[in-house]
Amino acid sequence: MMNAVLEIKNLSAGYPHKKIFKDFNIEGIPNGSIVALVGPNAAGKSTLLKSVASLLKVEGEIHYKQLNILKESKINRSKIVGYMPQHQRDEIELTVIESLITVLKVNALDHNSSLPEIEKRGFDLLEEIGLLDIALEPLKNLSGGQKQMASLAQAIIRKPQILLLDEPTSALDLHHQVAVMKYLKNYAAKGNIIIMVLHDLNLAARWSDFLVVLSKGKIYNYGKAADVLTPQMLNDVYHVKGRVEKCSNHFLQVMVDA
Repeated sequence: MMNAVLEIKNLSAGYPHKKIFKDFNIEGIPNGSIVALVGPNAAGKSTLLKSVASLLKVEGEIHYKQLNILKESKINRSKIVGYMPQHQRDEIELTVIESLITVLKVNALDHNSSLPEIEKRGFDLLEEIGLLDIALEPLKNLSGGQKQMASLAQAIIRKPQILLLDEPTSALDLHHQVAVMKYLKNYAAKGNIIIMVLHDLNLAARWSDFLVVLSKGKIYNYGKAADVLTPQMLNDVYHVKGRVEKCSNHFLQVMVDA
């Protein structure tokens, strides 16, 4: 792809006694892009995201600009990559704002910043994403959707150039789904790369620049939604009979018939 700045080469990853990927490649992801990882359950979407985040033992290369980020130190990687997990822990006593402060201080990136400066960064971000009213609420008291939004804030607070999100909208209502996706679109437009796992194909088609369709740990297809979302793909990957049509606003819509 033109102007590609993120490339995955010969990636092999998985868990003890179970390899999920072997010699996995994505030729390149352009700067300023949103990439949606889609596919059925157990296709390897979350494993791929964790691999890019260096949370699993992996072999291969992940090049970002001139760096192989797998070879970088933990601190250097944390300057580049932010990760939001699929599930959030329930027992955390910290408030929302305290969790953001902790993320900044734990990663040793803000030792030259005063606590008031760090707090301001946290409050500013919460205002941007519409969470200012729960800034002082303990994480354990939040609803599922609020926890998901707080987890997103924790991934974004360091302003990573590569943002990895595992199902960032799964617990959100329609209003907050749109708000989050609009925010992410603007975040990518600043020159960052976002890779996210999505199960909602219509959401992926509407907001992503590229889709990676995964099936059994391999890429079925990679490209723009109009090229990737086809009745044949729905049959081959999801084992359903469906249609892909444009709505009155010219957005792709996936409809499953059988």
